[in-house]
Amino acid sequence: MASKPGILTEWPWTNLGKFKYLVLAPFVVHSIYSYMKDGDLGYVIILPYLVFRFVHNQIWISLARYRTAKGDNRIVERSIEFDQVDRESNWDDQIIFNGLLYYIGYLRMEEVHNLPLWRTDGMIIVALMHIGPVEFVYYWFHRALHHHFLYSRYHSHHHSSIVTEPITAFVHPFAEIIAYYGIFAIPAVATALTGTSSIASFALYVIFTDFMNNIGHCNFEVIPKWIFSIFPPLKYLIYTSSFHSLHHTQFRTNYSLFMPLYDFVFGTMDKSSDTLYEKSLAKKAEVPDVVHLTHLTTLQSIYHLRLGFSSWASKPHTTTSKWYLLLMWPVTLWSIMITWIYSRTFVVERNLFKDLKLQTWAIPKFRRQYFSQWQKKSINKLIEGAIMEADRKGIKVLSLGLLNQAKKLNSNGEAYTRKHPELKVKVVDGSSLVVAVVLNSIPKGTSQVVLQARSLSKVVCSIALALCQRGIKVVALDEEVYKRLKERFTPEDATNLVLSGSTGVSKTWLVDDGLSEAEQLKAPKGTLFIPYSPFPPKKARKDCFYFNTPAMISPKHLQNVDSCENWLPRRVMSAWRIAGILHAIEGWNEHECGNMMFDVDKVWKASLDHGFSPLTMSSAIESKT
Repeated sequence: MASKPGILTEWPWTNLGKFKYLVLAPFVVHSIYSYMKDGDLGYVIILPYLVFRFVHNQIWISLARYRTAKGDNRIVERSIEFDQVDRESNWDDQIIFNGLLYYIGYLRMEEVHNLPLWRTDGMIIVALMHIGPVEFVYYWFHRALHHHFLYSRYHSHHHSSIVTEPITAFVHPFAEIIAYYGIFAIPAVATALTGTSSIASFALYVIFTDFMNNIGHCNFEVIPKWIFSIFPPLKYLIYTSSFHSLHHTQFRTNYSLFMPLYDFVFGTMDKSSDTLYEKSLAKKAEVPDVVHLTHLTTLQSIYHLRLGFSSWASKPHTTTSKWYLLLMWPVTLWSIMITWIYSRTFVVERNLFKDLKLQTWAIPKFRRQYFSQWQKKSINKLIEGAIMEADRKGIKVLSLGLLNQAKKLNSNGEAYTRKHPELKVKVVDGSSLVVAVVLNSIPKGTSQVVLQARSLSKVVCSIALALCQRGIKVVALDEEVYKRLKERFTPEDATNLVLSGSTGVSKTWLVDDGLSEAEQLKAPKGTLFIPYSPFPPKKARKDCFYFNTPAMISPKHLQNVDSCENWLPRRVMSAWRIAGILHAIEGWNEHECGNMMFDVDKVWKASLDHGFSPLTMSSAIESKT
């Protein structure tokens, strides 16, 4: 929001929320009816055109986030945070506005009916009108927006984003968008007056402005140097990403729309434009200190990735499907096909923790594929490839997040460290911190807990042993798990280990994601379910409390946090991911995988010393809201 919001700041359909696209519904229905009746292509093609605009801009968003996470050609090094994502979440409002203008214009102007698909003379007029009036008028209007009166009431909203993303280009108060559309309407009016209009002249011009706006706001340099080497004067006709980035960091230079010519003519070109351009082109991909390795979860998780829909990624990913995602099944199906074919990890996110550079890499496999026997070889190859790539790049630590469920495939990563004993990168599964977080999530004064487990893992064993040694009774639901735990414990420790049914009922349950509805129904009212696995159980009770999967609140000095880690609240980080950071910052020179476990108290203390905070039930509820 602008510092002093002026009139027409809010969009007319702001209160409609997710249903704002319904304002186009009557026009869409009428256009389909009219096409079936009269066969006018221009009217019915408006909807596919709007969808194309959305897809086009989304491609730029995903590309920009991927490239800036990698680091090559990145322009501005500052961070993007949640406030910017929230502020820019309505970037698609201008597409709705564009649709309304086209639909209403069609209904009110007979001369735009049955337009030809293409007219060369009309396209020439559009180009001339843009180079002259549009660029000139925009330049001076833009300079006027930087006058303190208009800037504080309107344009400061756009400039709140110092580090730009492609969608930043489309985030303005409603009144400002009206003015922009008035300027951009000049070519359309010119073709209408000269009788040279075509479907292409209307659609392609807007797509051209989208393309150039995306280039200017993507925060990585796009235009290669050889283009300007072939024809040097071109630098005054086409702006670069770094050119417009300077406008967002310096504010009083580089006002031009897409042509730096007017800044050059009127003396407002930033003197460092060429230097920043060269510097950005020369910037290499970043080599992080710590890599967190993860994978896709549900079929809809591709939309919740940081490379997906930014506003969705900024909120916890629910395990239940949303109704409107059914409309996107063609895209979802396509993504499934890609995961069968594509065989490389990709960078999802970058962060900075003190002096440590962090990246998150994703393996293009969904969770279900990890339980497919014939996918075993492919998945192991991908994980091994990621570990070897990290080793080649000189990365200090690679942490295994959701991949801990792959223990049956590779013994929690130990298969790779045995196969490659010369590895310099340390492979960390984070089990010690997971145990520490679970133990410290149990309410003080608890004398008895229920342990639900389908199998015996080192995490389950360590949690049960630590509780028994503290004098807390552990009630095992599974008889086989109970027997195997008892075999491992000393007789003294085993006195606090009991089988379900032989003691009173506990309201603290330690569970994995396989907790069934039947098991949940056995719990008394008000039970607290505390997961120890990477995935949360499916909630079946409204009269009970469900804690987050093992995680902690990240400190303020963790930078560039603009997305949620799967289903965790904002600025909450999983214990598996934190473990990799601690491993690097503490300089622990050994792997934590296979049966290896660190001192739980030592790891817990290290997490607190470096600013991570326990996630209590009250803080979990507060962060979700």
